[in-house]
Amino acid sequence: MPQAKPKATQGFEPAYLRLYESGEIPRRVERALELLQSCTACPRRCRVDRLADKFAVCRTGRYAIVSSYGPHHGEEDCLRGRGGSGTIFIAGCNLRCVFCQNFDISWQVRGTPTPPEKLARMMLELQAEGCHNINFVTPEHVVPQIIEALPHAIAGGLRLPIVYNTSAYDSMESLELMDGVVDIYMPDFKYWDRENARKYSRAPDYPEVARRTIKEMFRQVGDLVMNERGVAQRGLLIRHLVMPGNIAGTREVMRWIATELSPTTYVNLMPQYYPAGKVSRTEFAQINRRVTPAEFEQALDETWRAGLDRLDSRRPIW
Repeated sequence: MPQAKPKATQGFEPAYLRLYESGEIPRRVERALELLQSCTACPRRCRVDRLADKFAVCRTGRYAIVSSYGPHHGEEDCLRGRGGSGTIFIAGCNLRCVFCQNFDISWQVRGTPTPPEKLARMMLELQAEGCHNINFVTPEHVVPQIIEALPHAIAGGLRLPIVYNTSAYDSMESLELMDGVVDIYMPDFKYWDRENARKYSRAPDYPEVARRTIKEMFRQVGDLVMNERGVAQRGLLIRHLVMPGNIAGTREVMRWIATELSPTTYVNLMPQYYPAGKVSRTEFAQINRRVTPAEFEQALDETWRAGLDRLDSRRPIW
């Protein structure tokens, strides 16, 4: 039986305005910068002094590195609406996915170091262009820098919801900082199996981290809520990339979402995997191909069987 969908609230305003008016944001900035001094901004806990412009896995020091920003019309319908999602693509990453489809951004860290005032101006430009939200893509390692930029953006008139577009390889310290700042969490759930997470992303603890962080995201924002035009206002949207040979563990992931979160969780089951990055190497031969129609249909079937019926799934032309 279909579940009732959450309804939009009246008089919506982004969550961070309440924090700003209470005087909490400057305290968050102070705590955020402390994370950078001996960095624990992500589960790697590299302990380097990023305030001194040192870095480790993410290859990002004092300032966030922005690869590009602008209205994005390729996101989920509920994010892009008519005006587009105001995406800010952060360079660097705390995962080492061998199949990364943004290899030049995430591995090669192509972009420009961006101080907080400049990052705030980007947000305001996207708002002025008519975007429906501010969408930080790969923000896991730059939560302190986002928090630092936020008061400048709010003072300049920012009033759009913030989308936290993440791999789910986040630290609980960072999510605590984002509580009351983010309106829309959009995590991936990449793998159920530790060995696959180790082999393909160099993060054997990824499944445990993702389950912990996605639960916390859901606690903060709940089910996805949209306005009368179908544009997301607040809540959780989970992405799951279907992988060749089911290395992502779709069945287990979907059952966990339905039972541990909510059967009305909004899920985007994504079929667009293609070989990229380093998958041409012999040891990654299992994923050196596209997903077949049968594999994707099986993933859809597993999602329905789990009881999830708020599904954003665009079947490709095979």
